[in-house]
Amino acid sequence: MNEENEISLVMEVTTADEKRKNDLQPCSRKLQRVPLLVPLLDQKITRIEDIITKMQDDKTGGVPVRTVKSFLSKIPSVVTGTDIVQWLMKNLSIEDPVEAIHLGSLIAAQGYVFPISDHVLTMKDDGTFYRFQAPYFWPSNCWEPENTDYAIYLCKRTMQNKARLELADYEAENLARLQRAFARKWEFIFMQAEAQVKIDRKKDKTERKILDSQERAFWDVHRPVPGCVNTTEMDIRKCRRLKNPQKVKKSVYGVTEESQSQSPVHIPSQPIRKTTKEDIRKQITFLNAQIDRHCLKMSKVAESLIAYTEQYVEYDPLITPAEPSNPWISDDIALWDIEMSKEPSQQRVKRWGFSFDEILKDQVGRDQFLRFLESEFSSENLRFWLAVQDLKKQPLQDVARRVEEIWQEFLAPGAPSAINLDSHSYEITSQNVKDGGRYTFEDAQEHIYKLMKSDSYARFLRSNAYQDLLLAKKKPESEQGRRTSLEKFTRSVVSSAGFLWFFGFLSVFLGGGCRFLREGREPSALPSAHPPMVFCECRWLLS
Repeated sequence: MNEENEISLVMEVTTADEKRKNDLQPCSRKLQRVPLLVPLLDQKITRIEDIITKMQDDKTGGVPVRTVKSFLSKIPSVVTGTDIVQWLMKNLSIEDPVEAIHLGSLIAAQGYVFPISDHVLTMKDDGTFYRFQAPYFWPSNCWEPENTDYAIYLCKRTMQNKARLELADYEAENLARLQRAFARKWEFIFMQAEAQVKIDRKKDKTERKILDSQERAFWDVHRPVPGCVNTTEMDIRKCRRLKNPQKVKKSVYGVTEESQSQSPVHIPSQPIRKTTKEDIRKQITFLNAQIDRHCLKMSKVAESLIAYTEQYVEYDPLITPAEPSNPWISDDIALWDIEMSKEPSQQRVKRWGFSFDEILKDQVGRDQFLRFLESEFSSENLRFWLAVQDLKKQPLQDVARRVEEIWQEFLAPGAPSAINLDSHSYEITSQNVKDGGRYTFEDAQEHIYKLMKSDSYARFLRSNAYQDLLLAKKKPESEQGRRTSLEKFTRSVVSSAGFLWFFGFLSVFLGGGCRFLREGREPSALPSAHPPMVFCECRWLLS
């Protein structure tokens, strides 16, 4: 019963925003309820923090926190979303995984755990890496950050590693607005940020990396990404201190809070209908759909579209005429013959460098990439990827046999062409092989694809093999150009002096040559100094 009470108390946090908005209505009865809700909210936060403390306790079977080795670096102190969901189901007696994911999302929305790859504070039941928030940033510490704190944080980010801590577009806009708002004391803010950066540089690299992510997650809760849910938009403690909750306070961004909120809603005179479970389910479904929705600035989308169009403009037959000609218009299939040949054109080889998918879609490109991987003794990665692609096209009766063949060749212990997989992907694939299907190796294939894309493909583009293919079509063209110029020169010489040259030789050999021809003797009987070619020309003249 205690575990069920904990779950119910945590899930009631979802309706906190609705209660806060109702408490702010100009009704004396509701204003009297605000102080009564504060201890209840504190109790709920305390229960959530008790769950987080148990999660981090290794002695009582908490969630395993580990350091993960990536390709070129290490990711310290992380857990996976699957581990958190499994722990919640096991320790809180939750049978439905969806309910455990929802509970984890509520905890993440308050900032107690956060994903390290993005800024959307939700829980996913997969291999996404999460990190626990430091207790200093917990809501129970009554941390109410102001805009000056946010300005110091953004200013500090501009002084640190720009490759890892570069400001997002919305953060850069907020920094510009804050700089205008705090123009008089911006020097003080800059000095504070500079002092904090000096202190951070004295810390260990791993510790500094963890602290930077925790601080950024804290501001993701209090200054979230546009489009994400703001759980701290209206703090109940701050509302209790306000004498007039309906008063509109001017923001430091130059606009009022009323303009930042939603459009005014007409409040009907009849009592508001009580929220039912079905309404909550619909709201959860809607919010989940909004969470999965990624929003991009129109300027970024336009820049990406323009760059893509400029890159592929010479490959679009509607814009750039095909060479030698379009077979669908001229009935000349020379272009198809060139595409089917094993010697790719320079334009085709150039396209392989656009993306990894381009080289995988081209048969000749795959062959060239496979030869390169064989030279580096890592061809099993591409052969595995191609085998999994072929598995998806196999008839249903052959799928089980083909799954076993791929497993024995690439993944089984002692496999002749063993591939390098992380433990998480290997465990998932091992479970999928027991009930083989067309998508048994989906996780392993995705891991190998990312490995080839980030490592082997980049080296292939820098290799001599690829550079030689790029220059292979330029050499014959240059040789052909030199040969063409030589032919032009020869033709000009022959056209201008050929007549004199011919009659010069004719005057030398005409007497002797004609005598040999009249006697019926062959040109081979002539001395070696008399070329037979000249006598053939003489024969042609005499005839």
